[in-house]
Amino acid sequence: MTGAVATVVLASMMLAGCGSAGNSKPSSGGASSAGGAGSQPAAGTAAKPEDKKPSLTFRLADTHPPDYPTVMGDKKFAELVSQKTNGRIKIDVYPSSQLGEEKAVVEQVQLGAIEFTRVSSGAVADFNKPMGVFSLPYIFDSEEHEWKFLNSADGNKLLDGMSGSKLIGLAYYDSGARHFYSRKPVKSVADIKGQKIRVIQNKINIDLVESLGASATPMPYGDVFSALQTGVIDAAENNWPSFDTSNHYSVAKNMILDGHQRVPELLMMSKAAFDKLSDEDKKIVKQAALDSVQYQRDEWKKFEKKSEEKIRAAGVTITEVKDVKPWQDAVKPAIDKYRAEFKDVLEAIDKARK
Repeated sequence: MTGAVATVVLASMMLAGCGSAGNSKPSSGGASSAGGAGSQPAAGTAAKPEDKKPSLTFRLADTHPPDYPTVMGDKKFAELVSQKTNGRIKIDVYPSSQLGEEKAVVEQVQLGAIEFTRVSSGAVADFNKPMGVFSLPYIFDSEEHEWKFLNSADGNKLLDGMSGSKLIGLAYYDSGARHFYSRKPVKSVADIKGQKIRVIQNKINIDLVESLGASATPMPYGDVFSALQTGVIDAAENNWPSFDTSNHYSVAKNMILDGHQRVPELLMMSKAAFDKLSDEDKKIVKQAALDSVQYQRDEWKKFEKKSEEKIRAAGVTITEVKDVKPWQDAVKPAIDKYRAEFKDVLEAIDKARK
């Protein structure tokens, strides 16, 4: 671990002990309505469960803004945990990368300096190799196919396997399909060739982009806007809501709906923090996470539609892909390179297709 990260982790541990994050303020809503440490019942009034000071206060980090669907899911999860524990466990949600970008946050979660986070499974691949399977292109035919696998025993097996990486996988959240968008016109797979494209910081995404004849540029999500604006990169790739809320559409005026990936989000907890919970509280946390999924998925669908309408209205050139086979053929080397490594999971994904 670098000296810079170590310093951040140490500071986070100190802040966690104080039950706050310095000047950073958690997002309102969700668990924050569950009676904070300073709540006091009115004189002569019996204390209600929600008026009690929580015995445990945790933090949940998210990259996205407060109204983003993953953050809405975080808040619902925090609210459910508070309800199910009568306010004993309080989870403060910190959106907008207040606690750091995804890779740095995952490192802190492994150490127990931050207790919870919501991150892309693509960002977890460097910490837990099996999660890299979701970065492979075109392994899912549709949203239905994806969720049939995620909700299966094989999907749950991937979550359970994260404990060996000092992480507890609690639930999958929706993140839709990912598409390329660029400062330059993109009408076909051939137009991707030669472009400098930002990718999530994992090897599979680098191989995917390079299989298209482009130059992969790994960088944190928060750096992409300025990189697009200044021409450090030509293009990036993401889903409709992220293209919208990041304001990338204001500088990358061309989007092609190739749907190369469906990379689920992960709601996860530090194993160090999880192991300190009672068996009852472990069950509550896990069930609350699962119970928050449908709410998050519903919020995703609404937000995705709104983002698409906004982006189209802004004059971004949107190109539909009527035949995905040229794209699939182009990225086949990236899939073949990892086929043996992910053989069992790919077979399970194929089984879900049937």
